[in-house]
Amino acid sequence: MEIAKMKNAKGDRAFSFMIYLYLSIILVIVLYPIIFILSSSFSAKDAVTAGEVVLFPVGFSLEGYKAVLDEPEFLNAYLRSVGYTVVGTIINVVITILAAYPLARKDLIGRGLFMLVFAFTMFFNGGLIPTYLVVKGAGLLNSPWALWLPAALSIWNMIITRTYFQTTIPHDLLEAAQMDGCNDYTFLWKIVLPLSVPIIAVISLFYAVEHWNQYFNALLYLNKPSLYPLQLVLREILVRSQMSADFMGETADSAKMLGLAELLKYCLIVVSTLPMMIVYPFVQRFFVKGVMIGALKG
Repeated sequence: MEIAKMKNAKGDRAFSFMIYLYLSIILVIVLYPIIFILSSSFSAKDAVTAGEVVLFPVGFSLEGYKAVLDEPEFLNAYLRSVGYTVVGTIINVVITILAAYPLARKDLIGRGLFMLVFAFTMFFNGGLIPTYLVVKGAGLLNSPWALWLPAALSIWNMIITRTYFQTTIPHDLLEAAQMDGCNDYTFLWKIVLPLSVPIIAVISLFYAVEHWNQYFNALLYLNKPSLYPLQLVLREILVRSQMSADFMGETADSAKMLGLAELLKYCLIVVSTLPMMIVYPFVQRFFVKGVMIGALKG
């Protein structure tokens, strides 16, 4: 009996060692590109162009960040993107909850039909040109609403939220609240929402990342530079720097511009991802409870 226990203990230790080794390898694979980009952004442009950066910065320099910050529209675009993200996320979360909660109620007549219609839109849509014509016909071109309304609801996030409500908010709680004179709106506001902080935090992060990385819709629907989000402004900075290097020909100045353009790639990646990387740790603790419970059943 003791020998069997010792064998099991050794087997468990070997299995744990393999798991930790596998996770460590995955961590290195995922973490190295982030470290490389961060180190390259703080390196000298000559070192970046020559491929000398491997793990740590070579010839520490803030030239790339200075070039980004010197862009006149950078700060305004940053603030606009923050506004687009905050307002868009609020719209998304409100609409998602208002769609998910009724579908989580067993007493909703036609719940299956509504769910079928919602699910249908996950697989079929009108396409790019009809969507553009709808946005144009609604008078949303060159307006922030062109970024908010077409993406106001993610069906996948709505399904996760609905499932969370079904598995977390018992029907008995609703019946008890109704016996105390609580109506549906009060129940949703004072009972459901306080109990649903994990899933609200998770879908808020999903929506916020989507809005912060908004690029294609802004490129389609916005023609005024004064409305451009950060991603479009960063794209213009990068395109201008590369064009300057191309037009200079084979000169020393061209090499410098080419090196700056290469350095800017890494600086722009850091600048564009930094806000979401700062927000993520504060929401991470809700992920397991929010996503896993919300994905238990449909």
